[in-house]
Amino acid sequence: MAEPATTDPATPEELKARIESGIPGARASVSGDGHHFDAVVVAPAFSGLSRIAQHRLVYDVFGDELGGRIHALSIQTRDPQKEAR
Repeated sequence: MAEPATTDPATPEELKARIESGIPGARASVSGDGHHFDAVVVAPAFSGLSRIAQHRLVYDVFGDELGGRIHALSIQTRDPQKEAR
């Protein structure tokens, strides 16, 4: 059974935890005001993916909440293998 939707404001900490649990090996840094958020996400899962596909992985963590409870989410994605070079 799906959890009921909440109307409580989202927090940067909640988004960070959800990204890190929803994308294996991800590390996220999230800031925001409860409706508009900025996230920087580093994950091995991004290796070999286009920027659009990387962003889609992050958006998929939140599903229908984007545009609703989470009004806006700006994302920067990074592949840790490329950062290590």
